Amino acid sequence: MLKLSMGVALASLMLLGACGSPDASQDTDEVTIPAARPDAVNDRFARLALTCVHKEYPNKISHVLNDAGDARTPAQLTPAFYGCFDWHSSVHGHWLLVRILKTDPQSPMKPAILAALDRSFTKDNIAAELNYIEAEGRKGFERPYGTAWLLQLVSELDESDDPKLKAWRETLRPLEDRIVVETQAWLPKLAYPIRLGTHNQSAFAFGLMIDYARQTGNAAFEKQLADKALEFHRADINCPLAYEPSGEDFLSPCLMEADLMRRVMPQAEFAAWLGRFLPQIPADGSTGWLVPGEVRDPTDGKLVHLDGVNLSRAWAMEGIASALPKGDARIPALLATSKAHATSGLAAVSDANYEGSHWLGSFATYLTTKRGVASR
Repeated sequence: MLKLSMGVALASLMLLGACGSPDASQDTDEVTIPAARPDAVNDRFARLALTCVHKEYPNKISHVLNDAGDARTPAQLTPAFYGCFDWHSSVHGHWLLVRILKTDPQSPMKPAILAALDRSFTKDNIAAELNYIEAEGRKGFERPYGTAWLLQLVSELDESDDPKLKAWRETLRPLEDRIVVETQAWLPKLAYPIRLGTHNQSAFAFGLMIDYARQTGNAAFEKQLADKALEFHRADINCPLAYEPSGEDFLSPCLMEADLMRRVMPQAEFAAWLGRFLPQIPADGSTGWLVPGEVRDPTDGKLVHLDGVNLSRAWAMEGIASALPKGDARIPALLATSKAHATSGLAAVSDANYEGSHWLGSFATYLTTKRGVASR
């Protein structure tokens, strides 16, 4: 078992792979993180999140300074979501912990997860987060990737009947409401889809946001997102899958678009659209049409993105297959190719290099717990 003293020196924390502390005076309790059970892969993912959600450094912030007073530490700027190297990774690290609580209630990680989330999800912390994003020049902060993950986190909490998770959900509501309002104001102004394979991609974010809107019963937001998805993509054909992946992708532009459209189209319409959009999907069950991405240096924070593209491709193909009619000849190829990508991606998730460990566990958990398919 790994015992973390929240006030120890940074060097010792790094040696143990433990969570850092922004203010040692606040950290007097000890948190015990058990060893992962040999047969429970999600224990490993939970440990990755537990050892980074309060690890302040190293840190890459995307921060607009309005004056000298804005030159502050990450934990001072965003006291709930300052760990895991960057804001969005911290958000989906917290989502990972909530997801494990719900999908594995007997997890030995539960006490450590509850302690970590209690530390992050306070009214004061969320009020400070809200103040941060409302400041001048931050209208587009973490839009749309980080904000989509924040809504996914809220959706995960909203889905639970557990009183503690419900209380956390209410704590997050002011930040959630602001993000929804900002997104609703942004969508009519977005004239074109963002087809990148990295954070700014619109298709992936829209998918998470639609799942959130459906879970929380926000029909107006759901309709706005679905209408925008159809406006952008209903006429798309022949997605250039051969151009993927780019060297720093962690999301497939083609597959994420298809995974979005299966959320907003009736089954028969989606099946026909997919034939026009991705005619490359074979009907013989083969996998050679799409091979996993190759990471040649897992210590390079950009190149390691390709481990993420293998995981996100895997869940996208599962989602696409789940939306096709039973007996569709493309399903075997989609599922076999998804499995090949999952095998490659999951093998790469480890604590060896922080460049990947601070975020890949979330992608792995989204895949292994079938979050995207379960949201349908």
